[in-house]
Amino acid sequence: MSHNSFGHLFRVTTFGESHGPALGCVVDGCPPLIPLAEAEIQAELDRRRPGQSRFTTQRQEPDAVRILSGVFSDERTGGHQLTTGTPIALVIENVDQRSKDYGEIRDAYRPGHADYAYDAKYGIRDYRGGGRSSARETAARVAAGAIARKVVPGVTVRGALVQLGPLRIDRARFDWDEVGRNPFFCPDAEAAREWAAYLDGIRKAGSSVGAVIEVVAEGVPPGLGAPIYGKLDADLAAAMMSINAVKGVEIGEGFAAAALRGEDNADEMRPGNRGGPSFLANHAGGVLGGISTGQPLVCRFAVKPTSSILTPRASVTRDNRATDVVTRGRHDPCVGIRAVPVGEAMMACVLADHALRHRGQVGERASIQPD
Repeated sequence: MSHNSFGHLFRVTTFGESHGPALGCVVDGCPPLIPLAEAEIQAELDRRRPGQSRFTTQRQEPDAVRILSGVFSDERTGGHQLTTGTPIALVIENVDQRSKDYGEIRDAYRPGHADYAYDAKYGIRDYRGGGRSSARETAARVAAGAIARKVVPGVTVRGALVQLGPLRIDRARFDWDEVGRNPFFCPDAEAAREWAAYLDGIRKAGSSVGAVIEVVAEGVPPGLGAPIYGKLDADLAAAMMSINAVKGVEIGEGFAAAALRGEDNADEMRPGNRGGPSFLANHAGGVLGGISTGQPLVCRFAVKPTSSILTPRASVTRDNRATDVVTRGRHDPCVGIRAVPVGEAMMACVLADHALRHRGQVGERASIQPD
């Protein structure tokens, strides 16, 4: 299996399976002399870690990360651990696998999951939690994203769950500070209370629901991205679509832009205070022509309902016999909840890669900064 790497100059390769001994990643292209400690990576992993509420899988994984290479510290660095510019290898051990939970479906395909597609392509699949197709793989991405954030220190990347199943937040109550106060990464306190009762019902019924996640990057300088085949929004869309269970991505107004008139959709400008324009709106989501404008970069992605559910679903076995599939074990009633830090990580990785590519093409030339 190839294609386990993404990025150009900031390049990430992930490895490992859901029920294997460990998973991890190798980050190549990180610049040298950046302070990096395991605790900084762990802080991001803890936000994604399973078993933190009744609304996520009860698999108990500490997701403790170890840095195996790419850093150095001694008296010359003042005792600080700094990146060396060489590949940074990270490993996260799996400690709470229960492969026996999947014994009943070893020869059957879960509807909605990648079981059949993997088997059709490779002639073999890891039925224990899906192997590489499991959302557990995303822990490695979150670890890589923690490093990426340090490559673009002036940029703030934040994510929030803005829709759970059919239930949406009220934009008038959007509060970034609320995101860390509830188990849903929800920016609307009232919506979070409603979601708790709704998802309890879904969970007790042995079913699942989807979600929409919004990720916003602020402090992005204008000029990142390249025309035609190196567009910032194209790479961002590809990064989000690579996340397990993601079925749709939009930038800025996204699909809603199709319902707008030209005079409503165009982001008007006036002279700014720093030699660049001041934008009066951000329907474009911070990207024009594939290049960042300096406005907040806004991306949303839709996550489908978790395919592993207790409700019996019609399927077939490997030898093409009809069967009904019930997936037992520990699963997220809404996998989109823990996708929030994953989306942030992918945004950070894309921005780190484009920042390095931009510097490689135009050097340290100062960009016009819009208000």
